[in-house]
Amino acid sequence: MGLQHGGAVELMSTKKAAEYLNVSAGTLNNWRCCKSVQIPYIKLGGSVRYKKESLDAFIASQERL
Repeated sequence: MGLQHGGAVELMSTKKAAEYLNVSAGTLNNWRCCKSVQIPYIKLGGSVRYKKESLDAFIASQERL
């Protein structure tokens, strides 16, 4: 789950993660900086990356009856 071929974890840039979640990159940045929505992320140097499995977990957590 969340693994690519070869066992590497699939990481997405803020832009790709925002597209995946169907929000703007600015919205995703605001969520991260303001901690209004908590999606785990990884900081690599100056870059922010999101695990696809974390994004999928966030989407699943938003499901309502």
